[in-house]
Amino acid sequence: MYDFLTTPGVASTMLYLCLTAFTGVMLGKLGTRGVKLGIAGVLFSGILVAHFGAPVDAHVLHFIRDFGLVLFVYSIGLSMGPRFFSSFKKDGLVLNLLAIGAVLGGFGIACLIYGLTDVSPAVIIGVLCGAVTNTPSLGAAQQVLAEQGAGAAAVSETGMAYALAYPFGILGIIVTMLLVRLFFRININSEVKSYTEALSNSEMKLQSVEITVSNPNLFGKSIDYIKRIIDKELAVSRILRNGEYIIATDEETIREGDIICGVSSQSLIENLSFKIGKVEIIKSREDIPGLLGIINVLMTNKKLAGKTIEQVGIYRRYPANITRIYRSGMKILPTMETALELGDTIRVVGKKEILNDVKKELGNSVNELAKPNILSIFLGIFAGILLGSIPFFIPGLPAPAKLGLAGGPLLVAILLGYKGRINNLNFYMTPGANLFMRELGIILFLSCVGLLSGEKFLETILSGGWQWMLYGVAITLVPLLATCVVARSLKVNYLKICGFISGSMTDPPALEFANSIAPVQAQAAAYATVYPMTMLLRVLLAQIFVLMTL
Repeated sequence: MYDFLTTPGVASTMLYLCLTAFTGVMLGKLGTRGVKLGIAGVLFSGILVAHFGAPVDAHVLHFIRDFGLVLFVYSIGLSMGPRFFSSFKKDGLVLNLLAIGAVLGGFGIACLIYGLTDVSPAVIIGVLCGAVTNTPSLGAAQQVLAEQGAGAAAVSETGMAYALAYPFGILGIIVTMLLVRLFFRININSEVKSYTEALSNSEMKLQSVEITVSNPNLFGKSIDYIKRIIDKELAVSRILRNGEYIIATDEETIREGDIICGVSSQSLIENLSFKIGKVEIIKSREDIPGLLGIINVLMTNKKLAGKTIEQVGIYRRYPANITRIYRSGMKILPTMETALELGDTIRVVGKKEILNDVKKELGNSVNELAKPNILSIFLGIFAGILLGSIPFFIPGLPAPAKLGLAGGPLLVAILLGYKGRINNLNFYMTPGANLFMRELGIILFLSCVGLLSGEKFLETILSGGWQWMLYGVAITLVPLLATCVVARSLKVNYLKICGFISGSMTDPPALEFANSIAPVQAQAAAYATVYPMTMLLRVLLAQIFVLMTL
């Protein structure tokens, strides 16, 4: 009756896969001093289950591994798509160049180790992927190894090397942060103050403003006229006249002494002062005395998604104005040309009696967004797999490279996440759904890698695998330390350094440690800035290394 427990097959494979996932997630929750294995616990759980001889079907595991990888990278791409191109603005370019330096440095050391030792390419690429804690690059490398006929043993060896190098990959980033702090005698309070001051001068920071109209050319002009000449500089909210707030409808005319209230960007305040009058930055309010009110509305009306504020025309049909838009962690200054997308949180100021009508029109239904957009998910993955299968030639390589199952869906998802829609087809995914898809994908992938690699794991360590761990230490530490020295010489804030080196290694546990250093957003912002480019580069370089060395 229970033969399936000892006989390889679909049922036994699924059983031990679930056991691996469950115990691995529990193992990942264990930690000390804020450092946890996290999702890597699943990998080591799989190795342990395989070490004790769990009967599994390798063909089934190969399919589940690849499917999990696709789910993981596609969900990552969708979430980072909206920020991808904006990440190269301002100091984002410097941080990305530093992160690329760290990536190329690790790749160069891996090539050097391969040239000076007799270690196989499969092992070196596994060590490289583990040392930089990048799972999609491991998937890409294993796919190329299989396509080039390296054999199941070589693919399994890559997984073992990855597992051996991974622990110090996490620890090495934290050690780097501590060494840089010690060597440069970093004062955290000073770094926090410096970051806060720089942020206050950032042109991306939105400010609530009150502008006293003193330009005589505007007296008697309508709000519609005002909006047209300062549309990209100020989101008009209301007017303070004789001590009372009134809504700034298009028909309302400006009088001398009026105070226009709205939202602008820090860098545009000087322009507004020149065009309208004295500008005063005020604290953002959550309520307004009198007849007006403020609400945040969740955009869930699919019929309005993709239409601009001018096309939707809330301000024309209601005594209300849109003053801010929150999208994928970004704050957007609304203009007439700004398109509303599913999942946006829209701040509306208007007369209290009509705010519920505005809510109903925009949707404000969490249940509506909770419905999975299955059609767009499978269409995006389909396009990603097709793109990943297209060969392209790189001079000097004996065979064409491909983006593969890791790079293809990742790139397509980034583009779809950035674009948001194609005609009437929306690619929005709720944060909860995205996180579930991402976690499921990485757990399936790492469980399979562990189960496929664990049978000879202990034997590998005893027969020389400890040397692989030392190679991994070099690949982790040397590029990170060198990059941090360069970054500090360029006067990059220490908190941003902690964030970008965590992002250059695509390592969430390291980011958690970095965030614990100071209660500001510098670390997370730097991490998000370099993450997309780093992920693409690591996936591509993993394939290039395999093609160069086979």
